Amino acid sequence: MRDWLRKEWLLAAAFCGLLLSSLARGGLPRYTPADLEMLLVLYALLLLAKGLELHGAVRMLAERLERGRYPGLRLVGFTFFLSMLVTNDVALLAVLPVSLRLHGAELEMLAVLEVLAANAGSALSPVGNPQNLFLYWFYGVPFARFVAAIAPFSLFFLPLLAVLAWLWDCRHPVRPVGGASAPDKGVAVYLVLLVLFVPVVLRWAPAGLALLIPLVVALMDRAALRVDYALLATFAVFFGLTDNLRELLAAALDHPHHVFLTAAALSQVISNVPAALLLADFTSNWRALLWGVSVGGFGTLLASLANLIGYRLVRAALPDRAAAFLLRYHLLGFAFLLLGAGIYLLAGPG
Repeated sequence: MRDWLRKEWLLAAAFCGLLLSSLARGGLPRYTPADLEMLLVLYALLLLAKGLELHGAVRMLAERLERGRYPGLRLVGFTFFLSMLVTNDVALLAVLPVSLRLHGAELEMLAVLEVLAANAGSALSPVGNPQNLFLYWFYGVPFARFVAAIAPFSLFFLPLLAVLAWLWDCRHPVRPVGGASAPDKGVAVYLVLLVLFVPVVLRWAPAGLALLIPLVVALMDRAALRVDYALLATFAVFFGLTDNLRELLAAALDHPHHVFLTAAALSQVISNVPAALLLADFTSNWRALLWGVSVGGFGTLLASLANLIGYRLVRAALPDRAAAFLLRYHLLGFAFLLLGAGIYLLAGPG
């Protein structure tokens, strides 16, 4: 299963839905300036993440963390916190290959824990994943309120993942391979751009300033322009599709539990990014929707792009352990899904 193929099929299906709903509506959907700002900010974030990945800054840190005692604990913790800054996908693409080259047994279990850590950690930040960035901008939520609303989710899974990673370390001693690499000089440009980008994401500065990032990248580092354009196109199509559906259905999801359950269940089939895009126009309860797509990232392999990336990397590096990864991921993934639902009922938004 290839994640790019899945994304292209999803984009094609969404585009067909956009055409059919436009015909049924008798007109084209409305795109607002806020939609265009959201696409620009997402594009800038993807460029920054790609640049940091290409220039080796994250990989260098991961290679240093694999040395010494408890490498599993440090790598899982690093994935958790890194995913808040550079998205869960980039965190996995940088850290997981380092983990899979260790000398040791059952490395697929370490990969499972890092995938779960990427999903849990990224939920705590507006830039941790595309659906968070979308919800943060769509609802205009203040930064502190956004983080406070989802904090019980991420902070519950952090110590649980730490314990599981420590137990893995105790059972499976490993040793690193080779020396640590060094990032090239280009990484400094992306770190500066990242610092300048933070006020834009937090809406302390105009979204138009995000145009600086693609301009700089186009002039200095064209390799970083090869980002996930299918994801950007999916966002654009879903903006129109949801506008059409809202006009045709005139429906709303009111009860927070209904929002949460719908988002979590839909994520299992189409993943949490399109689930957030599809449901946002039908509810004003951003907290329940945020919880639903965050918890919904656990469960099936399709629930989050990070899950598919983890599987793809394990299959490439350890093809004989790919089946074991799938089994272990789904056992722990559905356990985390049920735990997340329980936390929502106890501590999530009502």
